[in-house]
Amino acid sequence: MSLLKKCFIAGVILVALVAAAIAGTWHWATTPIDLSTPQLDVTIKPHSSLRSVTGQLNRGGVPVEPELFVLMTRVLGLQSQLKSGNYEFKTGITPYDVLQKIARGDVNEYVATIIEGWTFRHMRAELDANPALKHDTAGMTDADLMTAIGAPEASVGNGEGLFFPDTYLFDKNTSDLEVYRRAYRLMKLRLDEAWSTRAAGLPFKTPYEALTMASIIEKETGRASDRPMVAAVFANRLKVGMPLQTDPTVIYGLGDNYAGRLKKRDLQTDTPYNTYTRRGLPPTPIALPGVASLQAAMNPAQTTALYFVSRGDGSSIFSDTLDAHNKAVDKYIRGQ
Repeated sequence: MSLLKKCFIAGVILVALVAAAIAGTWHWATTPIDLSTPQLDVTIKPHSSLRSVTGQLNRGGVPVEPELFVLMTRVLGLQSQLKSGNYEFKTGITPYDVLQKIARGDVNEYVATIIEGWTFRHMRAELDANPALKHDTAGMTDADLMTAIGAPEASVGNGEGLFFPDTYLFDKNTSDLEVYRRAYRLMKLRLDEAWSTRAAGLPFKTPYEALTMASIIEKETGRASDRPMVAAVFANRLKVGMPLQTDPTVIYGLGDNYAGRLKKRDLQTDTPYNTYTRRGLPPTPIALPGVASLQAAMNPAQTTALYFVSRGDGSSIFSDTLDAHNKAVDKYIRGQ
């Protein structure tokens, strides 16, 4: 047999072997993986090498052949595109799917939603109950938590109003401190934005005082369109030295003693938050206000109204004088 013929046969055999190897690898790459459970989460750590990624997948219950996974990744040119994060894998996924998911950074994000009008206590309870978070704040006082996130208000010992109500996405096992940091920074940003566009002549010396007012507006307003008018009533009262006389602050001050309905003795029981017995703003916010309440506090309606009462449908009627207010109370509250 001539040398040329031998080379030709060797070449054919090599091509056949390469084709077989490619076919075998492709079959492996597109065959569903036998996961340890029907659905599981695996976290790929930051700055992991390609081989480290294969190890983390296997230890996490996603068995992939390391050499084949490395070969597939390099052939596809994806070795520099693998991203860290928490990934969800379900029955039926293939090694190729796993690689594409990690290369896209299709991380499994979890959600924590903080609602406008919640108290800080409610926010803490909600995050404490979130199973996807790492609960580093367990056992911390409010002051400890504020110190941990680097908030200068830690000395006050009260985080009320300082966290922005929003929906926060995070990877599984993210520290709850990170969610608090993000919510705190976002509230500071939104408050600074609103403060920078505030109207002239407001009865607030600091953004924190305006934040306190925004929290009251948040709790007092049943209809969004009424916020600027409610803000104006309270601003007008502060300007003329009237007590705010707002029930939500009294309720906040009662804490666990609030029985679900305010009574006359509640309005007469003095606390730092009783705006019937004390003039001016309460010492801290009473809830987590949203953007609309922040903007209303900074830009109240132009009105001389000093009173308002609910119509019973979520909206309010506003009055300039006590006589007009009493008539509105007779109509909408006493039913006369």
